[in-house]
Amino acid sequence: MKETVKNANLLNPPKVGEIVKGTVIVQERSSLYLDLGAIGTGIVYGREFYEIKDRIKDLNVGDPLSVKIINLENDEGYIELSVSGATNELVWDSLKTKKDNKESLTIKVLGANKGGLITKISGLAAFLPVSQLTSEHYPKIMGGDPEKILKELQKFIGIDLNVRLLNLKQKTGEIILSEKLGEMELREEGLKKFNIDDQVDCEITGVMEFGVFVKFGKENFEGLIPISQIGSEQTKNLSEHFRINNKIKARIVEIANNKVFLSLKNLS
Repeated sequence: MKETVKNANLLNPPKVGEIVKGTVIVQERSSLYLDLGAIGTGIVYGREFYEIKDRIKDLNVGDPLSVKIINLENDEGYIELSVSGATNELVWDSLKTKKDNKESLTIKVLGANKGGLITKISGLAAFLPVSQLTSEHYPKIMGGDPEKILKELQKFIGIDLNVRLLNLKQKTGEIILSEKLGEMELREEGLKKFNIDDQVDCEITGVMEFGVFVKFGKENFEGLIPISQIGSEQTKNLSEHFRINNKIKARIVEIANNKVFLSLKNLS
């Protein structure tokens, strides 16, 4: 078998870890045999077979299948293969392509913890941190109480969200998502039409001890009015003077790193 493998393609010999395509020859109770063309015959057996037997039970003779080479020759002289290993590699390759192409993905939120939302992509666990939620979905909790934040995040369980891939680490299996990445790119372009000292009509979206969140413009850009840019009388009781959905006018004082800061001082 080794001579067959070596002579099959001297310019591009098969390697352990390589993904190849084969066709089904026969499926037995505890093994699956594949025709790998010029490089020979492959086998999926043992733990590799039992891990995926339910997924391949409907395969017929001649059906194509992508597999990963894990041994160029086992004790019986066959090329030993893994289906799950190939699937895993192909999934990661697909994710890398989607990340590079800045593609959007629709995910269903399956769980939540104090740090963010939990989901799966192509069967792999993925995480959407709180910091990567859009301004619309970010939990604006006075005092930043972790339990209250968790309660807000749990409301997303079962909901579909559009996200982008932020970070991939195949070695550790880490998949980090971002909901706000696409929004930030659009926001950066849209904010170019605003200038420092522009006065804008705003709607209050959140009240925190450090300031008031507002949205403005047709695109509903979000900005922050820091506590230092609010009158002293109003800062004594923010929640009394500023209520969510109320309309106010504010002045843009800074646009930096895709963030907008506004002021209630020196309005004309």
